[in-house]
Amino acid sequence: MKIYKTDSGIVIEKENRFYLLKDENWDSFINDDNLFQKTTKLVYSLPAAGKELITDVLAPVGTQELWACGVTYLRSKIGRQEESKVAGGSDFYARVYEAERPEVFFKSTPHRIVGHLAKVNIRKDSTWDVPEPELTLVVSSSGKIIGYTIGNDMSSRSIEGENPLYLPQAKTFDGCAAVGPCIYVTEQPLPADTMISIDIKRNKEKVFEGSIGIDQMKRSVEELVSFVYRECSFPNGCLIMTGTGVVPPNDFTLRPGDEIKIEIGHIGTLINTVR
Repeated sequence: MKIYKTDSGIVIEKENRFYLLKDENWDSFINDDNLFQKTTKLVYSLPAAGKELITDVLAPVGTQELWACGVTYLRSKIGRQEESKVAGGSDFYARVYEAERPEVFFKSTPHRIVGHLAKVNIRKDSTWDVPEPELTLVVSSSGKIIGYTIGNDMSSRSIEGENPLYLPQAKTFDGCAAVGPCIYVTEQPLPADTMISIDIKRNKEKVFEGSIGIDQMKRSVEELVSFVYRECSFPNGCLIMTGTGVVPPNDFTLRPGDEIKIEIGHIGTLINTVR
């Protein structure tokens, strides 16, 4: 099942049928360890409708913070080493890839997150900017993974590469992340062969594409959640990006007007344009 946040309310999709909940609070509805069971029961008591219910889709976030994990794929480790080797910081990424403790960082407050078909941002003080397609976990306040969505972790590689201590500036700014288009809710974890793919178009021509399986992630999603939740509480739950395994080449940088399309099996497709 899929859950959408829209201007009209919460929309549930099950087997290509759509069900509208008009007066539900997003935070209260989503923050439920039994979200799948609750949603399954609801669809039997609601009238079914068509896709017109999801024409105005918002980012599937209320008051939740967005956190992120880095260097969880080998390609990400190599890319981060490449960008920071001149500054002498490349060894840090090799160490964290092998360390017990993962890289975990705060990514965004809700007002800096955009949804499907909205515009993401690149910093004006950066010269090297890339999207990072990431499986994103929806986690309840108790620390249970209750769903999955698609994330685009916009990153300023020139700023982070200058000095790893500049990570917050490279990662957090207005329009620094996109999530959506929905939350995929299931009783079982995503299959190990689930693929993440991305393509970027410029003037309607493809300038980059890539894909990777989530089975290439070095750490388990449960491990990442456990570190985010150490000494941090989340009253309405949170969203956690799990890192990227698809990194454009070093001579590539985003430009205004580029279209970024990210697809993850079972969840759907997230499309954004660079403003």
